[in-house]
Amino acid sequence: MRRFEEQDRALYLELAEAFYHSPAVLHPIPAQYMERTFDEMIRSDLYVDGFLISTDEDEPMGYALMSKTFSQECGGLAIWFEEMSVLPAFQGHGVGSKVFEFMEQYYPSWARIRLEVERDNTRAIKLYERLGYQELAYYQMVKDRV
Repeated sequence: MRRFEEQDRALYLELAEAFYHSPAVLHPIPAQYMERTFDEMIRSDLYVDGFLISTDEDEPMGYALMSKTFSQECGGLAIWFEEMSVLPAFQGHGVGSKVFEFMEQYYPSWARIRLEVERDNTRAIKLYERLGYQELAYYQMVKDRV
């Protein structure tokens, strides 16, 4: 795994587009949102980090997207595991577990890693529970600026 670099733009946009047209999300998002995200992760790692998940031979297997914030509730750095997409050919081979292991080491000072998952994505939920994650009983709400 490695951070995305400028030359990975087309690959990232292709992977993100596929993710946002999968059952893992509630709805697709505009392509310009993905472009803005890529621009921001290349500009700075202050808010967002993007990682290419690949084989030892650099064959793309998917990607992971992390956001960072400080949380008073957990008393420190909170990492939001925004997205993880593993291509179908690589699913069920422990890739997701390895990504989580990598992230926990990449951010050594994390106080909480938080994620969200569609309730019907039982395969992902089982993975997260096996890795020690538990449900956080908040009712999440958003207001988007359009």
